[in-house]
Amino acid sequence: MVYYKSAEEIELIRASCQLTAQTLNYISEHIKSGISTLYLDGLAEDYIRSFDAVPSFLGYKGYPNTICASVNDMVVHGIPRKNKILREGDIITVDVGVCKNGYYGDKAITYPVGDISSLAGKLVEVTKKALDIGINEAVENNRLGDIGNAIQTYVEKQGFSAVRDFVGHGIGSSAHEDPQVQHFGKSGTGLTLKKGLVIAIEPMINAGSYQTKVLSDKWTAVSSDGSLSAQFEHVVAITDNGTEILTK
Repeated sequence: MVYYKSAEEIELIRASCQLTAQTLNYISEHIKSGISTLYLDGLAEDYIRSFDAVPSFLGYKGYPNTICASVNDMVVHGIPRKNKILREGDIITVDVGVCKNGYYGDKAITYPVGDISSLAGKLVEVTKKALDIGINEAVENNRLGDIGNAIQTYVEKQGFSAVRDFVGHGIGSSAHEDPQVQHFGKSGTGLTLKKGLVIAIEPMINAGSYQTKVLSDKWTAVSSDGSLSAQFEHVVAITDNGTEILTK
């Protein structure tokens, strides 16, 4: 069931989304060669709790950490580890979730570690733009399929692929709600977007095939062909003032 939010609820979601964005901004200053992904995880947890909020990923369906830290060919849900050390030329996607006052925020950014290859640089820029293109379609009376089709069409023209196995989602008083938000598909299909809808759009884009596989830890998803993967995510709300990005 799709839950439409009141203006008051959107403001509560916005507050959590702002803290999510602030958390990413804070830990981004520490992303450099020689740092473990577990170190970044600790920074994020301490920062979130300092605002009397809760890391919403921690314990979610058994997930063991505060952030998802997905490096290079990791598509999503990379578990932070002490022995996973960032190196020059890596790219890392950090995904953060926050719960404050009973409402959730969610945001992801792919960061370069020092100087990265031209392919990695292009992938990051294309993925970031793909999110913007998807958000441009997230307007009242459009359909969910318009978002997915716009993202897929753009990234494929750039020689990349949109992951099919993982999608965006509704968000509010639960971390993940209906509807599912695909980053591929056919325009003019799916749910009609109405005021009060709050969704996370989070395209995961691979440099090679869109196919993925989950590792033995049952969380970390990687590209099946070992190609690089990037992700950017915003939470957006359809309001009386148009479409607003809550995670800016």
